[in-house]
Amino acid sequence: MREIVKGVASIGEGENQILICKAASDLSTLSADEQKFVQAQFEAKNDTVYLNRLNSHVFVYQIKEDDNGNKTLENARLASHGICKKLNALKQTSVTVSGNGNSALLYAFTEGFSLSNYQFLKYFSDADKRKNTVKDISIVGLSDTEITHLNAVISSTCIARDFVNEPLSYLTAEQYAHDMMDLGEELGFKVEVFNKSKIQALKMGGLLAVNLGSPNPPTFSILEWNPENATNEKPYVLVGKGVVYDTGGVSLKPTAMSMDYMKCDMGGSAAVVGAMAAIAQAKLPVRVVALIPATENRPGGNAYVPGDVIEMHNGMKVEVLNTDAEGRMIMADALSYARNYDPELVMDLATLTGSAARAIGDQAMISMGNAPQEVHDILVDAGNKTYERFAQFPFWDEYKDQLKSRVADITNLGGAEAGMITAGKFLEYFTQDTETKKGYPYIHIDIAGPAFNHAEKNYRGIEGTGVGVRSLFEFFKSVSA
Repeated sequence: MREIVKGVASIGEGENQILICKAASDLSTLSADEQKFVQAQFEAKNDTVYLNRLNSHVFVYQIKEDDNGNKTLENARLASHGICKKLNALKQTSVTVSGNGNSALLYAFTEGFSLSNYQFLKYFSDADKRKNTVKDISIVGLSDTEITHLNAVISSTCIARDFVNEPLSYLTAEQYAHDMMDLGEELGFKVEVFNKSKIQALKMGGLLAVNLGSPNPPTFSILEWNPENATNEKPYVLVGKGVVYDTGGVSLKPTAMSMDYMKCDMGGSAAVVGAMAAIAQAKLPVRVVALIPATENRPGGNAYVPGDVIEMHNGMKVEVLNTDAEGRMIMADALSYARNYDPELVMDLATLTGSAARAIGDQAMISMGNAPQEVHDILVDAGNKTYERFAQFPFWDEYKDQLKSRVADITNLGGAEAGMITAGKFLEYFTQDTETKKGYPYIHIDIAGPAFNHAEKNYRGIEGTGVGVRSLFEFFKSVSA
């Protein structure tokens, strides 16, 4: 377990503290003058009040209630961000969170604070000077299980962020697989990696085609968490898009605000790896398998080109109309491979389409699929709790009409409209038996909008956000209960 937050019974003498309260009556630990000052600030509509004591710093947060309880939790996460920045500006090293909020609110506040404290400083020469000073975070009022879950989701979201923030100069597909193996050994889940020759033997034509222009080989990693007390017989399978860098291939992207941050194009796989790390750390009683096809997409001398026809792992032939629609090519092979597990449910996550980001911005992930609505509702509820929300889009078969090809079974690109849905319908082909057309329950999740921030945005930070980890963890808590 990677411990970021420590549970304590009480606040130590002279300790910096964050006091969460519902009303002025919750301020009994403050002096009379402090209570008077805080009450005046509350009346002035200031929800967060700062008290500078001689030997410590106190922040008082008045719970910002909302008719939507999930929004109340999100308000706490948002408020924590400013307090975290202030404590670091004051060069403080520790803080304890306590108060009159329920455990869910204390949990959410501390989650937001800890994620706000995240930094990626690996490539700064003066990292020591830039490093946040807050390193010890404690909380009063959570159970041991809540502390375990809190540490699991915080540390695993940070793991996902680290992966997204790594440049291709470090994180090739092979290095990514190696790091996953190290993580599995540390946290207790199994990792198996297929090299290029194994991928060729499995005839994963989509992954191999995207990799053709790269000097670095692809990998296909299988992560498994299979506890003895698992509540499910058939595994849940997660598939994550692992394009460690995307130039667009021969269909080259423009650079400004398009190619220059494409180290993030493996954000879906980072979320999946992070979810596996959280599940393992919390020792959830659920059997989960994760499949990570990984490569970079480059316009090298032997790169695949528009007009090529690629034979996929399931035997289908795909006409390539655009080499920048590469994520669906590698994920299609993984979704086809997932049939080997006779899964309870398969969910994939990917920074797949610009149309998803244009449709709803960075406020939510887009989800769709053929899984029973009650299953999708559990996922949506998990997203609402964590405020990693899901906007469910239609998944009508009529969208398949845009994938018709004159020379092959299907094309890898639909029309100009509803691109996020036609991408999902393309992937659905590979969840089914090619003869019977029967497949497993499936949910496709496009995270292109919220996966990467170009400027700092509250506790979600800057650059890689790790979106998806917390909501997947909540989903698996629910289905394994």
